[in-house]
Amino acid sequence: MASIYSFVFQFLFIYNLISQSFQVMFHLQPNGQKCLREEIHKDVLVSGEYDIQQTPGQNVEIQVTDSSGQILYSKTEAGTGKFLFNTEHNDAYEICFMSRVTPSTVRGIKQEVSIKTKHGVEAKSYERVKLQVETIRSRITTLRRSQRKHCSRFCLHGEREQEMRTQKSTNSRVLYFSLFSLCILIGLATWQVLYLRKFFKAKKLIE
Repeated sequence: MASIYSFVFQFLFIYNLISQSFQVMFHLQPNGQKCLREEIHKDVLVSGEYDIQQTPGQNVEIQVTDSSGQILYSKTEAGTGKFLFNTEHNDAYEICFMSRVTPSTVRGIKQEVSIKTKHGVEAKSYERVKLQVETIRSRITTLRRSQRKHCSRFCLHGEREQEMRTQKSTNSRVLYFSLFSLCILIGLATWQVLYLRKFFKAKKLIE
C-alpha cells in the first residue's frame, strides 16, 4: 500500500513538473522529513506558495536548497508563506519540509502540507503583479506624504492668518486707546488752562 502511494505521489509530482507548475498536498509524519526535487534550467525565476497545518507542540521547517547545499530559502516554524528565487545554474533544487515535535508533546500527529510552485513565464507573471502592487503601494505612500505636507502648510497658513488677525485687532485697540488717551490729555490741558486763567483773573494777576 505504501509503495502504491509513493508511486502515485511521484507520478503526480513529475506530471506537474512537466507543466512548468505544480501543486501537491501530502501528510508529514511527526519528526519526519519530505523533500521535493526538481531539475530546473539556469536563469529561471521560481516562485512558491505553501500552507502547513498548524498543530500545538509541533513545528515544521522549510528549506529550499540546490545540489551543493546552498540555502535559497529557509523558515522555521513555518505556517503559510511564499518564496522566490532565481536559478544560477542548471541544477537540481530541493524543497524540504522537516517536522519537529517538542519533547513535552506525548504523541505527535500528521500535518497536512500543500505547496504550489511556478517557474518561467508563470513566475514572471507573479513577479510582475508583485512589482505592480509594490509600485501602487509606493505611490499611495507618496500621495499620503504629499497630502500631509500640504495639510501642514494649510494649517500653518491658517495659524499665521489668525495671528495676523489677532495682531491687527490688537493694533486697532492700541490705536483707539492712544487716541482716547490723547483726547483726555487735551481736555485736561484745556481745562487746566481755563482754570488757571480764571484763577489769575480773580487774583488780578492778569486782565
